[in-house]
Amino acid sequence: MNQGQSFTTKILDWYSTNQRPLPWRNTLDPYKIWLSEVILQQTRVAQGTAYYHAFVNSFPSVFDLAKASEEKVLKHWQGLGYYSRARNLLKAARMVVEKHHGKFPNNYNDLLTLPGIGPYTASAISSICFDQVKAVVDGNVFRVLSRYFGIDKPINSTEGQKHFTSLAQELILGTPPGTYNQALMEFGALQCKPHSPVCGSCPLSDSCWALQHQQTSLLPVKRPKKTAKNRYFNYIVPIGDSRQTVLVKRTQKDIWHKLYEFPLIETQTAVEVSEFLKRPDLPEWVDRSQLYLYNDKPWLHKLTHQHIHAFFWIAPNTQPPKNIRNPIASLHKFPVHRLIERFLHKFFD
Repeated sequence: MNQGQSFTTKILDWYSTNQRPLPWRNTLDPYKIWLSEVILQQTRVAQGTAYYHAFVNSFPSVFDLAKASEEKVLKHWQGLGYYSRARNLLKAARMVVEKHHGKFPNNYNDLLTLPGIGPYTASAISSICFDQVKAVVDGNVFRVLSRYFGIDKPINSTEGQKHFTSLAQELILGTPPGTYNQALMEFGALQCKPHSPVCGSCPLSDSCWALQHQQTSLLPVKRPKKTAKNRYFNYIVPIGDSRQTVLVKRTQKDIWHKLYEFPLIETQTAVEVSEFLKRPDLPEWVDRSQLYLYNDKPWLHKLTHQHIHAFFWIAPNTQPPKNIRNPIASLHKFPVHRLIERFLHKFFD
């Protein structure tokens, strides 16, 4: 038995006794596999399971999801980030219903035509649901293969991704592709973890290159990320009569597109209270004499390429236009991003 065959056999043997009883492993329904894969691209299994159940309960089939409003889908996605993925869920569901009569395409290439479905998700659905021999390559797979075979090609380079995809494909070796893909990802999640891998009980320890060369902490290799851009968000939080405030929808092509937030003024840097009170772009309905800063230090929210420094300015006794007022009691119904969600819980609860 060569090295590749030994690797695949041991991974499958390990999986047969160590796999977690996850809800999406009890089905071959491509709709549910699709939901689970998209959600798990955003979060860990522990948190993602709750989102998965919420989606399946509210939208039991692709027909139910296709009929949903965008705001309802965004509300279900709230807290996961990368909200374009939630919008693509809805677009893809509608395409499956309208163009494919509610049936997901049964092959890799056709799955790629659906909004938001890339090589990873198409490989997962086509292999698990339709037994197509397509290897899934995610962070777990990169890590296991780079450590076991001693590969130092950067996983975030075109060359590296092609190399790992080709290797993962070769290692399927005639085994059930869906089971192989899930086994390899599960092994990376539970055994060959990013930090503190469980090498002592690893079935691959006797032939793992990284372990033998004491390189587990150095693999896989990643090219340095670009420096994140700092942005300074100043939210105006009106508190009006009859327990009312204002949430507005983000319409510009930017982060958090179509989510709701308080009226926003973005500045180049953090500004002093005295300077902020003089700004000509403050809403005319704000009483400057009563406006005060809620948080002396900014709330830092880190995104992939941006760091948001958020300040919340409380504007009591305001009378904003009636057409933009929202009862405070109804704020929980709006899809909001994590910063606003955190503020709502902290300030209004």
